[in-house]
Order: sequence, then C-alpha cells, then structure tokens
Amino acid sequence: MSYRRTIKIVCGFAGGSAVLVVAAAAAEYQGCFGHTRAARWSLFNVLQAAQPAGNRTVESTGNAWDFNWDKRDPSALLTNGKKKKEVVSEDPSSEQDNGKPKATRNILLIRHSQYNLSGNGDHERILTPLGREQAEFTGQRLAALGLKYDIMVHSTMARATETANIISKYLPGVELVSCDLLREGAPIQPVPPVTHWKPDAVQYHEDGARIEAAFRRYIHRADPKQEEDSYEIIVCHANVIRYFVCRALQFPPEGWLRIGLNNGSITWLTVRPSGRVALRTLGDSGFMPPDKLTRT
Repeated sequence: MSYRRTIKIVCGFAGGSAVLVVAAAAAEYQGCFGHTRAARWSLFNVLQAAQPAGNRTVESTGNAWDFNWDKRDPSALLTNGKKKKEVVSEDPSSEQDNGKPKATRNILLIRHSQYNLSGNGDHERILTPLGREQAEFTGQRLAALGLKYDIMVHSTMARATETANIISKYLPGVELVSCDLLREGAPIQPVPPVTHWKPDAVQYHEDGARIEAAFRRYIHRADPKQEEDSYEIIVCHANVIRYFVCRALQFPPEGWLRIGLNNGSITWLTVRPSGRVALRTLGDSGFMPPDKLTRT
C-alpha cells in the first residue's frame, strides 16, 4: 500500500489535520519502504500518535486513575456492603447532605528559602540574608495573587519556620500553624538512584512513613461540609513537595528526585470534589529577579 493511500486512511480515522503529521514522515517512509523495519515502525508510531485521544485505551498507559486515592470517594464509602444513609438535616428548609464534596481545595506548597548549610544542627541552619530576601518576594507574590487564604501550615524546622514567618507579614489574619510531619527527610528510594546522596535504609523507613502521613493529612478532596473553595499554604521542603506532587498526580513516587525546585518557589495543586487533581504550577519562582534564584 502506497504512503498516499496510508494518508487517506489516517484522514478517515483522525481527521484532515493528521495529513500534516503523516506527511512529515512520508518522505522517509517512501524512501525506505520495504527495506527497513525501523522505517515501518517509525510510520506506525506517527499513525498511532495521530489517533484522537478518545480512541486510546487505558492499556496505552498501563494504569487507570484511582478516584478513591484519598479514600473519600462517596461512592466507595460503604457500611455492611451498602451505601451509608444520607443524613437529613433537622432544618426542613436546608438542603439534604448527600455526602458529596462540593468545594475545590487549592494547596500552595512553598519551598523554604536559602539557608545556612554549614550550621551545626537545625537551630543554626537559619535563612541567609538572600534567603530572607527570597521569602519577602514569595510573600509579596502570594499577596499579589489576591486569594483568600484559609491557613498557612509550616514545617517545624528552622528554615521553614522563618520562611513562613516572613511570608505571614504579607498575609495578615491568616492563621499560622506548625507541624512536625512536614519536616524534611527521605520519602522513598529514588529511581534511578543517585551517587551523591545515599541515606540509610532505616531513614527511608522512618521518614517515608512520616512524609506519607503528611500527604494523607493535607492532600485530599474537601470535606462535604465545606461550602466554598479553599486556599491553603504549606511551607516545607523540596523532598516533601516533590513526593506530594508525584503522589497526588498518581505518578510513580520513586521519581520524586527528578524534579528540581528553587528556594521560595510556589507549587500549586488543585483537588476537585470529584477527586481529580491538577498541577497548576510547579516550582514557580518567576516573580524573583534572576540573580536571586537558588536551589540550596
């Protein structure tokens, strides 16, 4: 079958726009037709990519989205094999609570600013002058977004606490809460492994359980009683944020170390009532001048 015939077939499946895609590979295919297996597979891959998204199946990725990833999917909440009974309010004028979330949670994950790496213990690993300046930029950025923040939770480590305190100056009235679960650590052995950082297995065992507990506490869909969309800030650490992102998007969590985050950057996760999760920004630090950017 000629490559022109192939183009017509693709048009039938994927629409006229596929012609442009296939034409790019057609010359190579025509010159190599009948000679190399690589050429045939090259065209096959182009044809497959030209198919509408609706024609692709779960098998193409190997995994389906788990809507009950946070164990809060109303359809999965069962009692003795039956759905829980709906709770009827004592007030006849109020709407019946059907147990389904209605609001969207927006979670803004902030990496702490640059700190003193040579400090002897956590109490000495405080922000550098540049780090304090970075926190000022982050606070200004969060204020400029004009969002109604509900709470700001921060790790109890010195660098995260100091970063949160500086940011809070720009967000008056926002409650500030500390949490030990958000402390830095080794969430899970990274794949592929790295040579410059090799925690002991016991550290993965201990830190991993704690960081996973933090994920379960803070990353989930809204409670059914929540009426309005919420905006919550979490100031913590690069490893924690990277692990949260992989878990929330249902990517392999072992890939967390492939993500890089600047100091003071903003990562924004959105969790819909349905359980769908979107990553709106990852490590955004474009609000800082280039000479103020660091990753230490």
